[in-house]
Amino acid sequence: MEIDTLDRQVTHALRINGRAGYREIGAVLGVSDQTVARRYRRLREEAGLRVVGLPNHIELGYESWALRLRAAPDAAMQIAGALARRPDTAWVNITSGGTEIACSVQIPAAADRESLLLQKLPRTPRLVAVSAHCVIHNYVGGAVGPDLRDDALTAEQIAALTPAAGGRPAARLTDADAPLIDALSWDGRLSFTELAGQTGWPESTVRRRVQELFDSGSLYTDVEMEPELYGFRAVVILWLSVAPSRVAQVGAALGEHEEIVFAAATTGPTNLQATAICEDMPSFYRYLTERIGPLEGVERIESAPVLKHVKQLGAVR
Repeated sequence: MEIDTLDRQVTHALRINGRAGYREIGAVLGVSDQTVARRYRRLREEAGLRVVGLPNHIELGYESWALRLRAAPDAAMQIAGALARRPDTAWVNITSGGTEIACSVQIPAAADRESLLLQKLPRTPRLVAVSAHCVIHNYVGGAVGPDLRDDALTAEQIAALTPAAGGRPAARLTDADAPLIDALSWDGRLSFTELAGQTGWPESTVRRRVQELFDSGSLYTDVEMEPELYGFRAVVILWLSVAPSRVAQVGAALGEHEEIVFAAATTGPTNLQATAICEDMPSFYRYLTERIGPLEGVERIESAPVLKHVKQLGAVR
């Protein structure tokens, strides 16, 4: 599939406001709503693009953990698949020759960490090592905001599509919200009528609750896609050891790099984790040596190319 300028504009528009109507997007892009709808359906079917609605773990006070698991070569896919089916995981990736799994887990701060992080991991002797590191500050990615490669729209178009800030206190998620969150994590663009059908709630209740959660920032939308179709064939996870006095400066600098789609400070033997997306491995080499290497305070860098995305953000069924 070839991705053209309009495809990139539609993708960028959905990153800004995943629940924007086709008519609203078309008015900003200068095309008809039918054209936007056709492009969106094509991107979904042929490019794996998906808008998902997710709990904003920062606003809700959830903890985010970065997991690294090492498995026997014949067990990595099975373990990664089991992790991907968990509703609290995201970015389940296989790296390092197919023996290492990297993923993130978001859990309520009051939850039983030991149970969620250890006892519920796949129990198999072929899982040979596990490390879990708490994310203590987010610099870019996900709920923090879109990465800098989103450049298909002008500043005026971005402003026109950006939802107005709700300004409401974060609405606490409850167990009763589970069917709504499950539906939105599969398809963040479901209509209120479709959400009513999936939750069994009256449409008026769905409309009120969805608007409450999005307006307060407790839910947000993000976009999944296949980076290779957009011209990026090198997705690499980075773990950086940085002098403690320089962590904030290096993290902020990474957030200004267009190659970085995620960056956060973590606990553990390394204190910064990032994900870089480059056109190819020679481009990644130049990025590593010319932009990250010279950052003051960076003492050591470990990198692992992503071999397979088992799960990005939304639900896996």
